[in-house]
Amino acid sequence: MKKNSYIGISFIILIFGIIFIPKIVNRIKSTSIVKNDRMSASNPVANEKLSYIKINGAPKKVPEFAFLDQDSILITNHDYKGKVYIVEFFFTSCPTICPKMNKNLVYLQNKLRDYDNFGVASFTINPKFDTPKRLKKYAENYKVTDPDWHFLTGDREDIYELANAGFNIYAAENPDVPGGFEHNGYFALIDQEGYIRSRYDASGNPIIYYRGTIGVKEKVDENGEEEQITILLEDIKKLLNKNE
Repeated sequence: MKKNSYIGISFIILIFGIIFIPKIVNRIKSTSIVKNDRMSASNPVANEKLSYIKINGAPKKVPEFAFLDQDSILITNHDYKGKVYIVEFFFTSCPTICPKMNKNLVYLQNKLRDYDNFGVASFTINPKFDTPKRLKKYAENYKVTDPDWHFLTGDREDIYELANAGFNIYAAENPDVPGGFEHNGYFALIDQEGYIRSRYDASGNPIIYYRGTIGVKEKVDENGEEEQITILLEDIKKLLNKNE
């Protein structure tokens, strides 16, 4: 390449630097690159909309269910129509995570007293032991006052089908674990139309379910997992206020 060619290329690079580098620096300083290039209006992390959990491209609804509650009243998924509610799977004799989960639900109950359309559906995974009478006593011990918080019992196979296939929340009988049953300590958030909802994580993916075993005061557990009761409360209010 001739000397004149090198001079020409150098001149072009110099002109580019004079014209464009100050503009790039200014954009970085004003954060316009972050706002305009990385986060569009449709980005779920940017607008904080709640996700619909989708199966095969279709929003996932709570399956049909019908169980007796602590007052021996038949409760179905249709009784929650028009309400925002949480689903959990637990058992009253659980010596590990269930007490933590239900204390967190009581915390949410107390924070949402001003809302008539909030509820909880607590399904026992030990229905043989957890009769309506026992569930009634359990609810009283935890100071459950929300009339739309139902502790539900019924056919064992139906409950396990609802947990494992309906919600993909693991539940199983296991004599080798404390209490004889094992399950995930997750809460599912359900909207007024019966759809499973959640917020997105920092990468733009739905978290699907919320950790129910870590309290607000704890902040993190022994494994370094952060509590999600605070964000669950925020998301419940979004749905209750139709700001989903």
